[in-house]
Amino acid sequence: MSETLEQGTAVVTGASSGIGAATCRELAAAGANVVLAARSEDRLTELADDLETTHGVETLVVPTNVREEDAVDALIDDTVDAFGGLDVLVNNAGLARGSEVESLSTDDYETMQETNVDGVFYATRAAIPHVRERDGHLIFVASFAGQHPRPANPVYAATKWWVRGFAKSLAAQIGDDDVGFTIVNPAEVRSEFGAATGESFAERFDEDEASDPAEVAEAIRFAASREGSSVSELDINRRDKFADTFH
Repeated sequence: MSETLEQGTAVVTGASSGIGAATCRELAAAGANVVLAARSEDRLTELADDLETTHGVETLVVPTNVREEDAVDALIDDTVDAFGGLDVLVNNAGLARGSEVESLSTDDYETMQETNVDGVFYATRAAIPHVRERDGHLIFVASFAGQHPRPANPVYAATKWWVRGFAKSLAAQIGDDDVGFTIVNPAEVRSEFGAATGESFAERFDEDEASDPAEVAEAIRFAASREGSSVSELDINRRDKFADTFH
């Protein structure tokens, strides 16, 4: 599985923690050079140093706010300048704010839209010509919330429905250019998700109550390593997810 990623180049957004950091580790373990993008430069640098020491790969740290179009364009440009091309883009950066629609602030609404929707669009648009050139992969971290009604946060859910619809429709548009597409739908993952506005999922859920980021990262690595085919969509749920109701 690692042969198809050996010496390839992967960009991971939201790389400083959780699924993003775990994905960087998985791709580096497969031999890929990894470009780490997030807002926290210190955390990215620490992770990049560990990847280089542990796996002998090259890394590039590009502090990036995916809400800013110019910053995302610079991320892809810097990647191509450093490594000569791009094989895999993992659109992982995402967040949730608020809950009830009637009390959701415009700032929180726009933060979710600009991160979960605009950021995915900016990165994908910039990456397409380079991924096409390498017959590479575009990978989208969506969510269980983008598949089912989510009363806890309709706006967050809507952004993830958008990610899935965008990815599927873009696959129809450019899939015949030998570009691979994968949507990954995690349910609860024990990460820092939610920490900005309260209790993180790592604090909220015990190990047997949610998936580990490494499990999602392993799925991403599997998808990114395909040659000549795409794993169209992967759902990652704890085993009792559907036992009673949708939590």
